Amino acid sequence: MLVIVAPGQGAQVPGFLSPWLELPGMAPRFEAWSEVAGLDLVRYGTTADADEIRDTAVAQPLLVSAGLATATALLGSVSGPEAPLPVSGSFADAVAGHSVGEYTAAALAGVLTPNDALALVAERGRGMAEAASRTETGMTAVMGGKREDVLAAIEAAGLTPANDNGSGQIVAAGTTEQLAAFAENPPERARLRPLPVAGAFHTEHMAPAMERVRTAAAHMETNDPSVRLLSNADGAVVEQGSDYLERLVTQISSPVRWQACSETLADLGVTAMIELAPAGTLTGLAKRALRGVELHAVKTPDDLERAAAIVKEHAGTAAPARSDQEG
Repeated sequence: MLVIVAPGQGAQVPGFLSPWLELPGMAPRFEAWSEVAGLDLVRYGTTADADEIRDTAVAQPLLVSAGLATATALLGSVSGPEAPLPVSGSFADAVAGHSVGEYTAAALAGVLTPNDALALVAERGRGMAEAASRTETGMTAVMGGKREDVLAAIEAAGLTPANDNGSGQIVAAGTTEQLAAFAENPPERARLRPLPVAGAFHTEHMAPAMERVRTAAAHMETNDPSVRLLSNADGAVVEQGSDYLERLVTQISSPVRWQACSETLADLGVTAMIELAPAGTLTGLAKRALRGVELHAVKTPDDLERAAAIVKEHAGTAAPARSDQEG
């Protein structure tokens, strides 16, 4: 059983898009996607510096476009150069995304068209950047320590466990004052690492952005997923496109429970995982959460050949979903 996953904000690095633009037909795709997103995705993905692509309004559409490009190239290597999204059961048995990666997953599963996913995530990025500018907030990764102690310390500091990533990593989010106090009295045996993000994502501080995206989403049509599609809200497999779209909206101000997604994948019997570009983060988490599963991070087009082989070896081997069994 194969799952395709898309990383979230923070995975981007300067110039990471350059090798993808060298693939035949990819540059025109990005020109079209740039029009949809209202950003020069080509420049941001090739020559922009780290500060520029750290901007939430830039990073989010850039990440989604990169994930779509990776999937497009992989589909082409398996099913022909013009193979469209969404993916089918012969390409993957499940898809999931971390935070903004859920918009990539929505397009892969056919819930949204690639253009709608990019248009919506562009609104998300602008809305979250604006919300972050209202109050000085941030996020800190907490690594190690006992899970119960870490969660208790986060709650005691008035913070939110905004990302429950599993593998011994929880991200705390809140105001800079709360984070400073938390750093002075960290959980026992835990290491803290402030994250270079603009605000407290996936907390109540993002409520204005949630309403902005809800307004944009109200005009979009959805389809039911073509493959198993996991939600960050609770790790559930979502069967209705309208439900998933609503989850995309509410997730903006709600914690990301990636550990729950990993547990669902383990329960489903996943045997291989491919992470779309810019890959590495989710593959790293899966080394502990999904032991024994073949993991492959697609960082550049050089990684596509092995990814295509994994698709052929693992996709389409999952047991039918419960809804299929029940007819």
